[in-house]
Amino acid sequence: MPDRVVSLLASATEILCSLGFEHVLVARSHECDYPETVKRLPAITHPKLKVNVGSAQIDREIKTLLEQGLSIYQVDARQLKELNPTLIITQTQCEVCAVSLKDVEQALCEWVRLKDGEPKIVSLCPNSLADVWADIARVAAALNASERSVVIISRLKARMKTIADQARSLGPKPRVASIEWIDPLMAGGNWMPELIEMAGGVNLFGEAGKHSPWMSWDELKTQDPDIIVIVPCGYDIAKTRQELPALTQKPDWPKLKAVKNNRVYLADGNQYFNRPGPRLAESLEILSEILHPGQFRFGHQNTGWRHL
Repeated sequence: MPDRVVSLLASATEILCSLGFEHVLVARSHECDYPETVKRLPAITHPKLKVNVGSAQIDREIKTLLEQGLSIYQVDARQLKELNPTLIITQTQCEVCAVSLKDVEQALCEWVRLKDGEPKIVSLCPNSLADVWADIARVAAALNASERSVVIISRLKARMKTIADQARSLGPKPRVASIEWIDPLMAGGNWMPELIEMAGGVNLFGEAGKHSPWMSWDELKTQDPDIIVIVPCGYDIAKTRQELPALTQKPDWPKLKAVKNNRVYLADGNQYFNRPGPRLAESLEILSEILHPGQFRFGHQNTGWRHL
């Protein structure tokens, strides 16, 4: 039976397309929007919570659902069955970020085909850059195209190494705080510390390979970073700007070094930093432009990032 793939993860969709397999996709998640051409496919998931509200309310609703043992997302089981996929790609990294393995298993509970072991489920779990490369290889292997992943991964690593090698020679290294959620405050974890270090910065919050940690306003004040990069998960720059009063209206906000020196930046966390796929290379380019203006120019300013 020809490959019929359902991708329930935005980064997995990007991985599939980078490997040259967009033509086998038959459905996507509601968050899969890149490349633009995948929007022609039916979206078979939707969030159970309101998304056009403030970050504080979203946080409360997510915590309520998780405390009740409920999923954040719903998979259309009827449509999934009708599509009859041979492969479903999902994730176990974060129940908040995207449709999880549990969501898929629930949707399949009344539709199980044991013959030929289909549908096959590949669940990605990226916690670091090395995991992202492994996931690209895992997706390629599921489609019997491992040699394609070798080429893609090599190209991405080479692009990023070139930036890291150049950034290493620059100094001094700015102290950087990355903010992954505004209200309440959360720092960037997972691969974000690695990207900051590769871009020639000193990461102040979060550990490479570990989930993004909550942080307090007092911790941010105490560290007083040279640069603040605000990249909320799932938010573009316009939405991030709407949420900024939760930070900028704090009495001590103007006293921060990064604020006084005009080194606070908004970046597109939805399209770049929070998608563990091929465009982490562009994410590194964005960080290098932010940390070392004048030294790096990749053309991402005003699209991938902006000054506050």
